[in-house]
Amino acid sequence: MKKLLLTSLVLGAAVVAFGRKPNYDEAKVGPYTLEDPLTFADGRKVVTKADWAARRKEIVDIFAKEMFGQIPPAPEAVVTELFEEGPTLAGLGIRRQYRMWFKKDKSGPFVDWLVLIPNRIAGLEPVIKDGRVVCENKEKSPVILLLNYAGNHTMVTDPEVQVPAETWLRQGKFIGADHKPLESMRGKEAQHDTAAPFPVEMILARGYAVMTACYGQISPDTEVRKGLPEELAYTHVFDLWPKRDPNRDDNITAIGAWAWTLSRGLDFAYTIPEIDAEQNVATGYSRLAKTPLLACSRDERFKVCVPNQTGGGGVPLAKRDYGENVSTEMASFPHWYCKAYGKYVDNEQAMKFDQHLLVASIAPRAILVQGFNSGWFDTKGEYLSCKAASPAWEVNGLEGLPKFDYPDNFDTCCIGRNLGYVRRGGQHGISGYDWQWTLDFADKALGR
Repeated sequence: MKKLLLTSLVLGAAVVAFGRKPNYDEAKVGPYTLEDPLTFADGRKVVTKADWAARRKEIVDIFAKEMFGQIPPAPEAVVTELFEEGPTLAGLGIRRQYRMWFKKDKSGPFVDWLVLIPNRIAGLEPVIKDGRVVCENKEKSPVILLLNYAGNHTMVTDPEVQVPAETWLRQGKFIGADHKPLESMRGKEAQHDTAAPFPVEMILARGYAVMTACYGQISPDTEVRKGLPEELAYTHVFDLWPKRDPNRDDNITAIGAWAWTLSRGLDFAYTIPEIDAEQNVATGYSRLAKTPLLACSRDERFKVCVPNQTGGGGVPLAKRDYGENVSTEMASFPHWYCKAYGKYVDNEQAMKFDQHLLVASIAPRAILVQGFNSGWFDTKGEYLSCKAASPAWEVNGLEGLPKFDYPDNFDTCCIGRNLGYVRRGGQHGISGYDWQWTLDFADKALGR
């Protein structure tokens, strides 16, 4: 408990000079009004599934104009090249590494994907056919897509996984002074005693394939608080799109670019013979939880969304003004949001939308929101957001959020079949508990 309180205080203190001081007192949460997800902006009511499809599109457009910027245009092409493959995890999986370009001639920005596929053939030795390592599973595998923070090599201990090239990372304990990923980070996320363990063996054993790429290859997550320019974020994949228009307040954002690339990963998943891309899950934590939330809102091909500890600008209600707020978001991470969002600094009650509408836009597909007890991340605001979004599933004839009060830590009573919320103690990151809840929820949502 002391560690969680200290984390909250440190996070809060770090941003006081960069935005309005966060509120951590429930007694100071004033009255607020949330827009009805089943009411169009012009006052019409959603009655049918067809009505909801139109309202859902309206919501997606609102977030494009007011918060996350324009949806990036489709790429000229999605071209992938396998540059390495082999058995991994003592033969329990097949490892493939691909480079993805967005132009037919393989010029310009690229992203490296690590693909891990369950190997359920008899014995542990890989099968070689026509010089390729293949799986002979009886069924195709569903796939989990997520972006990672420090490189594909951090997700597994496998020495064959490449340290990503042309990657700019935020500085930290395991990041070099030149913002490049380090070999010493290899397998860090595979360690079970870390804040965000990646239990890849368990995931493969449950029958899921995994696709992951480093977000730093997509758009540099610049550090404005350390004096680094916001413009740095608008490089790499941004080179694919028209030059930013200084007269627009809805230019493409970094979160928009990361979400766009998740969709390109899903494009690619459809071409992998061992993967059933129709059966997919998008997940991640913190800023990389905002990313799948936005990707799933914009791209209806995603079937299951599991955003973990999104923080402000993700699932928690902005109008609650608890923890992270629009002021701290825009001061510290202006590249995550479009300029239009800035008009709500110290002015959240003027918003004609809130984050429950972003959650609702996932309906009728499935979403499980996972939180933890840091005031900065306002997990109660996440629960209230899910509760306010629930009618979007109900109008589609589906079960919404289970009818229980704000649940205690580790209480799974609010994990429904289509919409769920759960919270826990512990640190910031996807824990073993979170992965267990994610896979159980995905199994039910995908009918496995």
